[in-house]
Amino acid sequence: MANKNESEENLKGTLYLVTGVGIVIIAFWATCFGLFVDRF
Repeated sequence: MANKNESEENLKGTLYLVTGVGIVIIAFWATCFGLFVDRF
C-alpha cells in the first residue's frame, strides 16, 4: 500500500505542476493576443 500512496502523491505533484505551467502559457498567450489586438 505504501507504494500506491507514494505514487499517487507523485501524480498529484505532477498534476499541479502541469496545471501551473498551463496557466502560465495561457496567460502569456492571452497577453500577446491582447497586444496584437490593440495594434489594430
